Amino acid sequence: MSKHIVVIPGDGIGAEITAAALSVAQAAAAKCGFSFTYESKHAGGAAIDEYGMPLPEETVAACRKADGVLLGAVGGPKWDHVAPELRAEKAILGLRKELGLYANLRPIKVFPALANQSPLKPEIVSAVDILIVRELTGGIYFGDRQEAAVVDGVEQAWDKEMYSRPEIERIVRMACRAALGRKGRVMSVDKANVLAASRLWRKVAIEVAAGFDQVKLEHMYVDNCAMQLVLNPGSFDVIVTGNLFGDILSDEAAVLSGSIGLLPSASLGDGTGLYEPIHGSAPDIAGKGIANPLGTILSAAMLFRYSLEQEAAAAMIEQAVDRVLADGYRTADIYQQGFTKVSTDEMRQQVIDRLG
Repeated sequence: MSKHIVVIPGDGIGAEITAAALSVAQAAAAKCGFSFTYESKHAGGAAIDEYGMPLPEETVAACRKADGVLLGAVGGPKWDHVAPELRAEKAILGLRKELGLYANLRPIKVFPALANQSPLKPEIVSAVDILIVRELTGGIYFGDRQEAAVVDGVEQAWDKEMYSRPEIERIVRMACRAALGRKGRVMSVDKANVLAASRLWRKVAIEVAAGFDQVKLEHMYVDNCAMQLVLNPGSFDVIVTGNLFGDILSDEAAVLSGSIGLLPSASLGDGTGLYEPIHGSAPDIAGKGIANPLGTILSAAMLFRYSLEQEAAAAMIEQAVDRVLADGYRTADIYQQGFTKVSTDEMRQQVIDRLG
């Protein structure tokens, strides 16, 4: 049966990298004997220009009906000075909320061919294979807030951090299920020595994990976790944490791979899954044909795995990316002397040539 996806190119390099990923996805699907249809929709800065808002209802409606959503990147300096409620990044938060996407999965893996390009020593990063499970629709990003205002003669602003038991239960449960297919270890990250919300988080995490006999749950304060990701990143299996901590830690961990352009993500929950690379829109290199499409290509692989239930096609794409890197092909962001520098489109073709 044919599946249908929505492609949201977004801004900056978004159009280039989603086109490359879509091409690879279509080639992998053909080799695995299935097909999918797709349509393109606006979100982010492109939607502000077209509709005067970052997330049109037309885009939301199409995403709700789709089997999966592939997103490029949104935002850029062009839209930095619009009203806070109209910022391009609101498109991402809005999609997560409208689609009920409460979990962000970010696999952090160091490709053997790129171990020397990590800022850490190869012997430290060679064993890195981490899955970060970040809560997406709760916490301080979605709490009440007060924009800057003068109160009693002093300018101030505030944001509220809050988590409920159901929000914590479902994200920890997802992390434990993910761990069952890995090494069976979950590190729950919080700041329970200071924050009330973190104390509830830890209490509920212990209760949920008790229902998974084959999972070992441990706890770590966020500051220590940030340090251990640099000192001993190979010690982690699955990390589960809240929205703010997850945002920071996942970006820190992304650097271990040698380039943020290599890493995919999946946002999952009650509705259509959303898949995107973790890097930004890079407007300074947009249209130059030098953007690294591998993070988006690997995001398409995750879309096949989690939303279309096409594991063979997902694994085929991931193996092709591994082979391309092993064969020495590099986009500008990961290029080193002695390797073969390729454009965005040439990298796309190299991956397609190695499918299967």
